[in-house]
Amino acid sequence: MSKIIATSAIRGAHETVNLAEARIKEAIDTKGPNHQVAFPNTGYFLPVIYGLTGEKVEKVSDMEKILKIAKDLLPEEPRKELWLPYLGNTLDAGIATLFGAEMIMALRYIGVGDPPVTDRYLGAADDVIMRARGVEFVDGSAPGFAAVVGAAPTTEQAVALARELQEKSLYVFMAGSTDGVCIVDQLAEAGVEMGWDTRLVPFDPHVYGHIYSIGFATRAAMSFGGVQPGDYERILRYNKNRVFAFVVALGEVDPIKYAAAAGAINYGFPAIADTDIPQILPTGVCTYEHVVSNVPVENIVQKSIEVRGLKIKIDKVPIPVAYGPAFEGERIRKDDLHVEFGGSKSDAFELLRMKDMDEVEDNKIELIGPDLKDMQEKKAHPLAILIDVAGRKMQKDFEPILERQVHHLINNAEGIMHVSQRDVVWIRAGKKAVEKGFSLTDIGRILHTKLLNDFPAIVDKVQVTLITKGDQVKELLPMAREEYHVRDERVSGLTDENVDTFYSCTLCQSFAPTHVCIITPQRLGLCGAYNWLDGKASHEINPTGPNQPVLKGETLDNEKGEWSGINEYLSRASNGSIQRLFAYSIMENPMTSCGCFEAIIAHLPLIDEGTGDIRSGFMIVNRDYAGETPFGMAFSTMAGLVGGGMQNPGLAGVGKYYVGSPKFLSADGGFARVVWMPKELKEQLQGILQPQAEHIGDPDFLNKIADETTGTTMESVAAHIKSVNHPVLSMDPLM
Repeated sequence: MSKIIATSAIRGAHETVNLAEARIKEAIDTKGPNHQVAFPNTGYFLPVIYGLTGEKVEKVSDMEKILKIAKDLLPEEPRKELWLPYLGNTLDAGIATLFGAEMIMALRYIGVGDPPVTDRYLGAADDVIMRARGVEFVDGSAPGFAAVVGAAPTTEQAVALARELQEKSLYVFMAGSTDGVCIVDQLAEAGVEMGWDTRLVPFDPHVYGHIYSIGFATRAAMSFGGVQPGDYERILRYNKNRVFAFVVALGEVDPIKYAAAAGAINYGFPAIADTDIPQILPTGVCTYEHVVSNVPVENIVQKSIEVRGLKIKIDKVPIPVAYGPAFEGERIRKDDLHVEFGGSKSDAFELLRMKDMDEVEDNKIELIGPDLKDMQEKKAHPLAILIDVAGRKMQKDFEPILERQVHHLINNAEGIMHVSQRDVVWIRAGKKAVEKGFSLTDIGRILHTKLLNDFPAIVDKVQVTLITKGDQVKELLPMAREEYHVRDERVSGLTDENVDTFYSCTLCQSFAPTHVCIITPQRLGLCGAYNWLDGKASHEINPTGPNQPVLKGETLDNEKGEWSGINEYLSRASNGSIQRLFAYSIMENPMTSCGCFEAIIAHLPLIDEGTGDIRSGFMIVNRDYAGETPFGMAFSTMAGLVGGGMQNPGLAGVGKYYVGSPKFLSADGGFARVVWMPKELKEQLQGILQPQAEHIGDPDFLNKIADETTGTTMESVAAHIKSVNHPVLSMDPLM
């Protein structure tokens, strides 16, 4: 621990306790020992003292006992700089400072010392204010408070600091001066309205005024946390875990400010300074660092939020169109189209990258190139979406989990359509959305808001860059593809055989109670959102969540993909409805489906009109395809047969990228049995379908797969596969 901090804090504590002793003596001499003393309109006496000791200070003479407690806490005043390898003595000095400061400020209310309330300063908060405002810390409408000490370098910086804190719904408690100037004076000079209604609360020009901040937090623990007076451990723990406060120290830090900061650290409230004071970086009492210094004023709010571990929740996505799940399935047709990106018509990609905390500027959303309103209508334009994420608990393995959320998050905006991911993404912006003022930067606002809100455990900062300059997009595309390749390589080395654990997903059991996804290294979840590594990482993020590890147990059938542990888990997780799973088949004991599948696979019994022979082929139809299929039903009708958590042999919902897996329905003949899929899906998945075609020894195989241009009846498909000599002709039927 720093010599300067320990020495200065202990000296400041001695100075505070000595002043308290002098003021108590003055009060006894001038007012008498039985003179009543209290903060106005409170049933908590002097709340910090009452909360931490259980002692009720009701008259001046009661302070003598508290003074003795404070003195007993004081370490010996150092004659030289003192180095301590631990915080203990400094923390004791901080508590002594709080007790001394509370008595000093209480005595002001009986005329001993400066007046507690002026035209500019409000003094102590009474219980009416505490209850009205304190409940906001409980329900989350106020995520925390900043205890600002001193003054900013300029009035403009003071205003910007206050506004940034207000925008994050934080209360700003202000006390203490730098060279005789308090941030309150700077805000007043700029005409900024202050008071409880604006959450800018001017307590006192002296740093001792922050005893009102600590008193507010102490009363919150007793009032809302049910903590009994005198139970100091629970009061301090409640504040560390529930009242997300921090100290912002502006300007010079003198011994009394050090001592006051030491008192706040006991509560788990770290101090972040804009000056070059010594730091206390190891964690311990506070959630993360205790003292962080030399932070520029323009960065101090974000740094404080990071150090305190505070999560700012934004209730409404700040965009000019409606936002919600109701718009996720919205289609933007050609007549409604303003512009589009990707979809094989232009270069487009999205990439989420983990960065160090100091590499990400939270809520920085930058557009490089023309915006929607400046683009030629009905045309495909280039687009790169770079999402940089930082968090103390963020891991590289979490990147694809968050990146896959982009699809859902953007799709929830009215008038915006998002399909697929990575470098095969397809985005359309509708005319009405652009007319309402929707901009590409609004995509950044969506991603910033929702990633912070939906993943608070791992995401602390989000920065988004959108690029529409074609040359820059083309230049960055190889970098993105290399990143995708690195991720895929990590999974490609994994096979179902070389792991002993799969992962479940029960996220959709709320509307399909018997459905359970089993995610293996070679079969992703049917919604397409999670692969095996994602399930593993998701379990790390939320150990009690929907993705649970499932031991495979004994291999019962290696060809069909059946394991004893998986069967046992499915029976338990489906309330006995599902007893067996063949992971590599849709013809026997297939995996159940909910309703979130990206595509449906269906068995097609094709009859050769010339010979009467039956051939068993597979049809794959994706959710985006609205036309008729050889199965005799559109996707929407088929979904009713597939979903609901039932096993329906011959039909199954899948993630469309599962088609590229070596285990794709391997027990049923695999990829070589695919005889029909929509043309758009073939084009979209060409990058993974062509390697599969080469793997089965038929590089021209994609041309042998029928689509809607070939026909949408079983008869037309049967005729097509015969005309192209499809491999299925030489395969045994499955029925």
